[in-house]
Amino acid sequence: MIRMTVVCENTAGPVLGILGEHGLSVLIERPAGTLLFDTGQGHALMHNLACLKKNPARIGRIALSHGHYDHTGGLQQVLRHCGPVDVCCHPAVFSRRVAALKTGSRTAYRNIGMPFERSALEALGGRFVFNTGFTEIAKGLYLTGEVPRATPFEKNDTRLKVKRGGRYVQDTIPDDQSLVIESKKGLVVVLGCAHSGMINTLRYIAAQLPGKRIHTVIGGTHIGFLGRAQLDATIEHLQQFRLQRLGVSHCTGLAPAMHLMQAFGRRFFFANAGCVVEV
Repeated sequence: MIRMTVVCENTAGPVLGILGEHGLSVLIERPAGTLLFDTGQGHALMHNLACLKKNPARIGRIALSHGHYDHTGGLQQVLRHCGPVDVCCHPAVFSRRVAALKTGSRTAYRNIGMPFERSALEALGGRFVFNTGFTEIAKGLYLTGEVPRATPFEKNDTRLKVKRGGRYVQDTIPDDQSLVIESKKGLVVVLGCAHSGMINTLRYIAAQLPGKRIHTVIGGTHIGFLGRAQLDATIEHLQQFRLQRLGVSHCTGLAPAMHLMQAFGRRFFFANAGCVVEV
């Protein structure tokens, strides 16, 4: 059995005392070992693990979906408890990233990248294992690596920038990747933010593991920031996968989540902090 527990997410419940924060972290427990996928902002991770009665020292591997602060901010804390441990991620997770926030005619740039230097994390036992392609990091456990951008409707978030050559340019977030878990019922996909596009991601996974059906998808989808046209197209294409369970969270947004609930009915759930999914 695979047990996935959402440790950090924007909303929280029903576990007594658990906290919500803007970010995502999911604990995956399998007979072969325990993996932490993303680490949230760092404000709630250790508190919520305690509320959930999960021992961070049992985490045998960490995987990162991409290098934004709300997915990597708890990395330093958890390494103090479970290091030395492999940290599986794309080499671009340490890119210098900002969000361009406009107020009237003025634009402010807010740092949103990884809040730690690699050397500081390595000193705590973080052994960085980089991948760019579809990679099996343990038996039946995969990271997608870079996802090809093929759909015409899944666009980059124009607010997200990276600094190159002294100026800010569009961040295409090449390090965006998702986790894939093989189960007896089919594939389980855990999304971080799906900056590459949820449909691009699922199509790429299906192409890499032909003949294996995607059973469950949970995590952030980033459709909460990108407009109704993309949401409608996403729902239309998502229905073609015949998912048995769809649990969204973090960057999906409440209004888009309600549209997904209408489309998927009882197969839909909101994957808030404290949510447990077993396959």
